[in-house]
Amino acid sequence: MNKKVMGVLLCAATIGTLAGGCLTASAEEDKLVVYGIYKAGDQTWFIDEGAAAQKAVEDAGGEFIFVDAKMSPEEYLKAIDNAIANKASGIVTCIPDQTMSQATIDKATEAGIPIVAADDALQDGDGNKLAPWVGINAYVIGEANGEWVANYAKENDLVGKDEVGLLLMTMDTVSSCVPRAEGELDKFTELCPDFNADNIFKADYDGTTDKGNTAAAAVITANPQITTWLVTGANEEGCIGAARALESAGLDANACVVGLGGYMAKDEWNNKGAEGTCVKASAYFSAEQVGAGSVEVLLDMIAGNEPAMETAVDAVVVTPETYKDVMGSYAE
Repeated sequence: MNKKVMGVLLCAATIGTLAGGCLTASAEEDKLVVYGIYKAGDQTWFIDEGAAAQKAVEDAGGEFIFVDAKMSPEEYLKAIDNAIANKASGIVTCIPDQTMSQATIDKATEAGIPIVAADDALQDGDGNKLAPWVGINAYVIGEANGEWVANYAKENDLVGKDEVGLLLMTMDTVSSCVPRAEGELDKFTELCPDFNADNIFKADYDGTTDKGNTAAAAVITANPQITTWLVTGANEEGCIGAARALESAGLDANACVVGLGGYMAKDEWNNKGAEGTCVKASAYFSAEQVGAGSVEVLLDMIAGNEPAMETAVDAVVVTPETYKDVMGSYAE
């Protein structure tokens, strides 16, 4: 996009904001500057998402500034303040603690900077969205995983066996993650009604591989009667953490782990092959779609428009046999 066109876009944003309270400070400099502030910028998902967002901004003739909040509320608020101080045109963000949503919105609104939530919504205490959100179709994706695990259990004659357990890796404090686990559990129990309900366990963690490992290990250790584990969960890190816990316990040979994201499962298959890991499948959804989609919504706001409050991305379950075809370059 050339400067003349960008100038028109930013002027439109300025005019729209004077009416709607959303003035773009950087319009004075005729430069589009977008901050991408992500709660865990060192994780593969956010690296890929940020790269897609950067490309979308640069394709629009602007500059993208990637910020890793390091799962720290203090670092996150500092990044928001820096974006405001540097007169950002807009912000796309995944917040590390959703209880800070209102504070984030207040800061951005006062500065007249449009903001879009990616992955985890900016929301109030009742779950109402405070800003447009772009992320995955959480419950439906959870159902896809639950269906895959249920079919695996039936095909391998694991339903109704006392020594078989289902472990759901959960993140109950993150609104976007709760429906993932709910969809997994609902679909699994629908398709496997005879599965022993007493053998269904949950391990809550913070979204990191290390905490997922610790949480899964605690459940596995506390239930030695379970020798065959079926595992799925709220994100890829938690599922991979559970896989490591199963390996440490010597229970990986009979286990089946189904990830959520595909971006770490592909490393398992690339590095170990299908037979070298208990990770059997993963629900793949595109970080590129979320990253580029969040910028598309933000540019719409900058132009003075009112985009939809929710933009959801679907997924497809991939296996060692299908992941390269489905994921393309993201399988590398």
